[in-house]
Amino acid sequence: MDVNKTHYEGETIYSLSGKLDTVTAPEFQKELIPEFDAAKSIIVDFTSITFVSSAGLRVLLMGEKTAKVKGASMTLRKVPDDVMEIFKKSGLARIFTIK
Repeated sequence: MDVNKTHYEGETIYSLSGKLDTVTAPEFQKELIPEFDAAKSIIVDFTSITFVSSAGLRVLLMGEKTAKVKGASMTLRKVPDDVMEIFKKSGLARIFTIK
């Protein structure tokens, strides 16, 4: 998975491509969680994500919980239909802010 981080108008935007799975989730976790120390708004762009495993879902849940503790927000953007099905079947589509 490739991770590209940019800052735009006070937001941190992560553009991900590839698979967010057991191999790549720990790397993304190391990048995402500390970002909440400075950022009040984080957007994770899923345009080029092809798969999310349970390990990837766990990292996203950790991000959501960290955002709430820090008084920040995390939004998942441009989630492909097949990945959205994973969120829906796991019940997480109701937890995440998805646009």
